[in-house]
Amino acid sequence: MKITKYNQSCLLVETNKKRFLIDPGKIGYEESLLNEWKNIDYILITYRHGDHCNAEAINEIVKRDNAKIYTTKEVVDNVELINPTVIKQGDIIDLGDTKIEVTKAIHGFFTKMKKAGGEIFENVGYIIDDGNKRLYTTSDTINFNNDYKCDIICMPFNRNGLTLGIIDGVMFAEDINPTLLLPVHMEHPLPFMNPDTQLLKSEIEKAGLNYKILDLKETIDV
Repeated sequence: MKITKYNQSCLLVETNKKRFLIDPGKIGYEESLLNEWKNIDYILITYRHGDHCNAEAINEIVKRDNAKIYTTKEVVDNVELINPTVIKQGDIIDLGDTKIEVTKAIHGFFTKMKKAGGEIFENVGYIIDDGNKRLYTTSDTINFNNDYKCDIICMPFNRNGLTLGIIDGVMFAEDINPTLLLPVHMEHPLPFMNPDTQLLKSEIEKAGLNYKILDLKETIDV
């Protein structure tokens, strides 16, 4: 399994001769990225905020590559996408040698989100299981009770309650106990949205978790 990190929670996952693009958003987006997001087979969208769902880029990929979109009804009802397939928590997407489990996710809440129409009512994560490795991308979620298991967890950290913070996020990861933790969602242009990276590293190391903070466009094989 090969993983390439882009802004916020955007990942390109390559496994079993399939290419999955997860949450391509608007932050840091430039048209040249379409040259890297090529030959895409599947696009997985967790929820409708622009930093996870750049409709213009997604539709260009669908038209070019005939990629298949999986996402929630809330996304489909609010974003104009080309021929999306609606999924929900608990679904299994069977792609033959690769299966995708649609997981629970709970987005945090600010009062101003309600006033601006930004409150999220439907949010999901995904576990990509290629028969050898299980990669769990959590979406922007706060802590919740679960029994998910994976080898690699890609999860957000911030400092404002909209997603997992450092302390509760590390506890979330500890409970799942992956072999590798990949922090994401740390490139927001507003500084208060992003965690203290040194504190994050310190707390992950205290917990004894193996981790790597990927640079933008950095690729690893797992």
